[in-house]
Amino acid sequence: MQNDMRSCRDNIGLLIETSWEVCNKIGGIYTVLSTKARVLQEKFGDRVVFVGPDVWTEDNPSPYFVERKTLLKQASSKLKLPYGITIRVGRWTIPGSPLVVLVKFEGVYPQLNEIFGKMWELYGVDSMHAYGDYNEGCAFAVASAVVMKALSEHLKISGRNVTAHFNEWTTAMGLLYLKMTLPAAATLFTTHATSIGRSICGNGKPLYDYFHGYNGDQMARELNMEAKHSLEKTAAHQADCFTAVSDLTADECAQLLDIRPQVVTPNGFEPDFVPGGKRCLELRKSGREKLFSIGKALKGKNFGNDTVVVATSGRNEYRNKGLDLFLDSLVKLEEMNPDKQIMALVLVPAWVKCPSQELVNAIKGKSEVVCSPDFMTHRLNNEESDSVACRIRNLEDSGKLNGKVSVIYVPCYLDGNDGVVNISYYDILPALDMTVFPSYYEPWGYTPLESVAFSKPTVTTDKSGFGQWILSHFVNSMLSCGVKVVGRTDSNYDHAAYEIGHQIMEYSRFSTDEVAVASAAALSTSQKADWKFFISEYYKAFEVAACNRDARQN
Repeated sequence: MQNDMRSCRDNIGLLIETSWEVCNKIGGIYTVLSTKARVLQEKFGDRVVFVGPDVWTEDNPSPYFVERKTLLKQASSKLKLPYGITIRVGRWTIPGSPLVVLVKFEGVYPQLNEIFGKMWELYGVDSMHAYGDYNEGCAFAVASAVVMKALSEHLKISGRNVTAHFNEWTTAMGLLYLKMTLPAAATLFTTHATSIGRSICGNGKPLYDYFHGYNGDQMARELNMEAKHSLEKTAAHQADCFTAVSDLTADECAQLLDIRPQVVTPNGFEPDFVPGGKRCLELRKSGREKLFSIGKALKGKNFGNDTVVVATSGRNEYRNKGLDLFLDSLVKLEEMNPDKQIMALVLVPAWVKCPSQELVNAIKGKSEVVCSPDFMTHRLNNEESDSVACRIRNLEDSGKLNGKVSVIYVPCYLDGNDGVVNISYYDILPALDMTVFPSYYEPWGYTPLESVAFSKPTVTTDKSGFGQWILSHFVNSMLSCGVKVVGRTDSNYDHAAYEIGHQIMEYSRFSTDEVAVASAAALSTSQKADWKFFISEYYKAFEVAACNRDARQN
């Protein structure tokens, strides 16, 4: 059987993977794909092709894509595509520089009703209750499948030698469309988080205490998620291989999608994203200078070199990402009366209106501080309703924060051009001392993995795939592995907040030698999550997909 599976994998003539986040940096899936690309390139070379949405314009070009019209045998000009679909071919500017096809998919919209009808007829996908971004995701997914089939024909690669990998519900319609039009291709579907699981948590429902009582179809009706859930569930069942990124998510799929993934494919990291020693020291010095200047301007107080800089980051999901728990842990920390100044950064994008002009003027030396103490680097369009802003304001106004603990909210993407910090996220990481990611719902958890890859100890929870991986492979302490995993349930919020505050307090008391030990342990842990170790699970998934395809074709 093992030899049969190996031959299935070795027959790959075209490994083509699609996601809404190819050359389109939105969240964690971008990191998954962009960091694993090099190891795939080393194995398959230019047989690896990524397909992403062409949502860019001349005025707003993708910073991650370089067009090369001659690649893929001039596919950009020679492919004959229906529905007004057009493509651009080039390279993704990441380690490995893989081939990329960006797809313009607007012409698919008029065809969607007919396609939805066909998917109901063939697979039972219920698109009747679709709303929001459902049509956009499906139009891109169908266009991607059309391009996959046309590309295999253009390159004269037999469908049997095509392995097509689809990520998240936003590409699920493409998997079904490709199965209909190119049934010889082997298909994989990866869920990084089920749409219904995320919705349960996002609606404030207790996912864990009642986990085994949930029915996915019932909850989809209750939460108005029927179309996305139906599409995702169908793709999971129809794929030749269904994968998830952690055992945590595999359990969720089994409960809510009625199918357990055949392979768990944990997310690795690409060490080339981490700067070298001298460069890292330079970034730490310049980053701390900038952060301390922002802190002085906002808070009207000086931050010395021994200030402990702790941060949380990621998508702005107040409950799911544990932003609420992070802020409340800082209250617990304040009550512990730390010996050192603590600068706590909330680095999550929100609905930014503009940089704080008062702050910009103060940083430029036009004034010493802002007119009144503040905690935000940018003004928001919805400051009176933004959950993070409201909670920080409440805690400061009530006197629960702003003693030894100073909170600064940076509500923008740190792309190096935000108008205030002007340093990219990866370049600001060296300036931190430690991080906290107290997620309630986190299928994997790239942010804590990135943190330890930059030698920054981190606190996370057992409700993240990364946290579960730590508990399975390491001694649970910062000095042992650079990570502390805190337990979260639906009923221990206050205790978890105390535990996180206590961990920050403990770190603030570390000696110079202990800081060095924790940093080295963090780096060592990250090295065990290198893609060269985790990619084998993807190879297993390719084998499963090919062999299951062969079985249904016979």
